[in-house]
Amino acid sequence: MAEQLKNVYTKEYINNLANKIKENHQKFDIDSFINSIFNSTWETLELKMRMRHIAITLNEYLPLPYKEQLEILKPASKDFTGFEAMFFQDFVEVYGLDDFENSMDALEVFTQDSSSEFAIRQFILKEEDKTMSKIKHWANSSNEHIRRLASEGCRPRLPWACALPSFKKNPKKVLEIIELLKHDKSKYVQKSVANNLNDISKDNPHLVIEFIKTNLGKAKELDWICKHAARTLLKKGDREVLCLFGYINNSHVEVKNFICDKSLKIGENLNFSFDIHSNENLGKLRIEYAIIYKKSKDNSSRKLFLISQNEIKAKTKSFSKKQSFKEMTTRKHYKGEHQIEIIINSDVKYKESFNLF
Repeated sequence: MAEQLKNVYTKEYINNLANKIKENHQKFDIDSFINSIFNSTWETLELKMRMRHIAITLNEYLPLPYKEQLEILKPASKDFTGFEAMFFQDFVEVYGLDDFENSMDALEVFTQDSSSEFAIRQFILKEEDKTMSKIKHWANSSNEHIRRLASEGCRPRLPWACALPSFKKNPKKVLEIIELLKHDKSKYVQKSVANNLNDISKDNPHLVIEFIKTNLGKAKELDWICKHAARTLLKKGDREVLCLFGYINNSHVEVKNFICDKSLKIGENLNFSFDIHSNENLGKLRIEYAIIYKKSKDNSSRKLFLISQNEIKAKTKSFSKKQSFKEMTTRKHYKGEHQIEIIINSDVKYKESFNLF
C-alpha cells in the first residue's frame, strides 16, 4: 500500500524545519516546538489539519508581530518544496487576512517553491476586487510559478479548496486573467488555464464554448488549452463542442470482434478488446467506454473512460483494455450483472453484459 501523504511530516522533516527557523531567529525553541507538533492529537490529524497544526504551532513559537514572523518564514521556506510545504501559505491564510500587502508579498515568495493556490482564495472571498487586481499583476510576472498562481488561485472549483461562489455565478474577472495567460509558453501555466476553463464549463458552458470558438486554430499551444478545457463538455457529449473538434460523423464506423470476460470476481480486472472498422479511413474519432455499475437496490451508475481522441488514418484499428474492479474508498462494487458500452463520438456503438461475483 502506498504511504499516506500526511506521513510526509516525519520527525526528520519537522526537525529540519525547526533548524531552518532557528537560523533566522536565534530565540526559537527547537525542542519545545517539535514536542508541540507531535502532541497527543497528531496521529488523529489528516493532511490538511496537520498543515494547520504546524502553522498554528509556528505562530505560538514565534511570538512576534506578523510582519516580523514573515521575515523569518520567507527565507526558511526556500528549503521546503511541493504540496507538503503549504503550511507556510496556511500560516498566511490564518494570520494574515488583515494585512493584505505583507500577505501578498509572502504568498508570492512561498508559491515559487510550493503553491499559494489555497491561501489566496480566502483573500478573494474577503477582498475580491483588491485581490483580483493583485492577481492581474501576477499574471504578467516573469516567473511561471507566479503566473500559474494567477490562474490556479481563482479557479471557481479548485479541488480540495473552498469554492468561489461569485465566480461560479459570473466568471468575468477570471476570464480577464485567462485572456492575459492564454498565450503563455509555459506548459505549467497552460495546464492551469485549461483547468480553470474546465471549472468554468461546469457552471457556464456557453462561455467556454465561446472561448473555444474564438481561439481554436490560432496557435498550437492555444489549441491544446481549448481541448483540455473542453474535456468535461466532451465527456458529456456536447454536440456543439464535438463538432468544434471535428468529432462529427460515426455512421461509417463499426465495432467488430468484441471480446470481454463474461464473469470476474470483485478485486479482479475486466479484460476486453475490440476492433473498429470502416470502408474508408476512420477519421477523427473520440473513443470511450462506459461501465454501467450495478448498485444496491437495483440501482445503477454509469461512468465513462476515455480510450482515444485522434484522427485515425486507417480503415481498422484494434484496442485492448482492462478495467479494475478492486474495492476502493470511492467506489463499492456489488455482485451481479454489469454492462460495458463502446462509445464513438458520443454514440453507443456496442453493448455487452458481464457478471461480477
